[in-house]
Amino acid sequence: MTLLSVEDLRVGFGRTGRETEVVHGVSFDVAAGETLAIVGESGSGKSVTAMAVNRLIDYGGGRILGGRAIYDGRIDVAAATEAEMQRLRGREIGMIFQEPMTALNPVLKVGTQIGEIFRKQHGMSGRAVRQASVRALDRVRIPDAARRLDQAPHQMSGGMLQRVMIAMALAGEPRLLIADEPTTALDVTIQAQIMALLAELQRETGTGLIFITHDIGLVAGLADRVLVMQGGKAVESGPIDRVLDRPSHDYTRHLLNAVPHFRAGQAVRTDGVRDGRAPALDVRDLAVRFPVGGGFLRRTRGEVHAVDGVSFDLVPGETLGIVGESGSGKSTTARAILNLVQPSAGAIDTEGRTAVQMVFQNPNASLNPRMDVRALLAEPVIAAGQRVDDAVVGRMRALLARVDLPDDLDRFPHEFSGGQRQRLCIARALMLNPRVLVLDEAVSALDVSVQAKVLDLLVDLQREFGLAYLFVSHDMAVVERIAHRIAVLYAGRIVEMGAARAVLSDPRHPYTRKLISAVPSIERRRIDYALDTEEVPSLLRPVGFQTPAQVWRQIGPDHRVASEQTA
Repeated sequence: MTLLSVEDLRVGFGRTGRETEVVHGVSFDVAAGETLAIVGESGSGKSVTAMAVNRLIDYGGGRILGGRAIYDGRIDVAAATEAEMQRLRGREIGMIFQEPMTALNPVLKVGTQIGEIFRKQHGMSGRAVRQASVRALDRVRIPDAARRLDQAPHQMSGGMLQRVMIAMALAGEPRLLIADEPTTALDVTIQAQIMALLAELQRETGTGLIFITHDIGLVAGLADRVLVMQGGKAVESGPIDRVLDRPSHDYTRHLLNAVPHFRAGQAVRTDGVRDGRAPALDVRDLAVRFPVGGGFLRRTRGEVHAVDGVSFDLVPGETLGIVGESGSGKSTTARAILNLVQPSAGAIDTEGRTAVQMVFQNPNASLNPRMDVRALLAEPVIAAGQRVDDAVVGRMRALLARVDLPDDLDRFPHEFSGGQRQRLCIARALMLNPRVLVLDEAVSALDVSVQAKVLDLLVDLQREFGLAYLFVSHDMAVVERIAHRIAVLYAGRIVEMGAARAVLSDPRHPYTRKLISAVPSIERRRIDYALDTEEVPSLLRPVGFQTPAQVWRQIGPDHRVASEQTA
């Protein structure tokens, strides 16, 4: 049964009668229980198409200019009234948004926002709402679910917030679910669990799924059919096997060629040599703990051991990849090194505050939209107490040229593409001649072709300036491409570490093997994702709790694994 039939859909932005059309005559069908993947790079129109299907485009200055979108054979979404759409949204047509920080209310607790769905759509009240909310977070593998309900969005990591968004969408039990890049911020194991949840929902309720992504490998394991978009048009569509194995359009072939392929350690870099040089960064027994209050007078009743006894070093010209699921402590470790999070214990040895700089995941949030390139690049110089003289301006121009950006200091961030904005962030991080760059999911929000160019740029800059990189990522194919060594974090602790080839080709810790086995690939079609019922370990400990020291087993010259009892 056809659940949604879209015919010649056209969408535009701007004043009525003077709209700029951005989606040009797109057509597709989605049947009950079927998964349609819509793929394409940024600006292709895939997200705008999805937002038009449930008329959320109306709230962003856009409107449907033509065509039809027939839901369940009875309602033309394109012509429906707002009252009709209010009845459809959530219960009939659910949505998982790409940016959880903008989709969640920042002043309401997570439990309040999830509970609203059970109250309004399922008629629950009182204790039943909280119990249902805890189960919803448990389903998406969030540890300490009951405690998380009482947190505000800013107290959770990006990956956990994405899981909250997914839990909220699934709680509504919609007949049609639109998922817009729902796993972009998630590691492969959590990604696999989300896929399993969606598959379970489809089996139980016959839910139709529109899955929007730029990850072709993920599409291969999930979709029944695929629609490829470029420049607001559908340039190719068909069954998944036909499109992936025999693409007919040049743009589809371009996307497939740009996909980073994971090769189990066979594609690692071989140019890094640990030859006894002094470390550019030395981290010893790093611990970060967050107090948890409760009870009378909100006294501290426990501590979250977000990072617990992490040690590693980095030599000039080397890249250490840190991998692990969201909530494992990757980003907290990165931020603690720059003192953006206060360490609770341990030692971090660098050559001063300006020796380490950071490139964040989202360039849109990293760059002040009201500042031009000149002011953005001057920020770190001014913060370091230095004058912005002719020499500094000369360095600005030299770095812009080095990262392949126009030599125009008067432009603003909105005048650049996503990939260009991330290059601008890299140029800014290099303004103070750092020895170490901390890259926190620095390419995860980029399209695959842009991602490849930024990775090539990072490798070139490393060779030219002798930079050491701490590269935090959940994408194993990307880590394989750029890292010389790898550290695997699980529940706040490193459980396996060593040369990239050794760790990826011969993983010894069960969690590392789970990570690698979950990596999506174009060759793996229609994967039967299975829910993992293993309990997620809690990081909440009593005040004063001392974690036992880890016991390590040496596997090779530069490869060691922690005993499972101490993980």
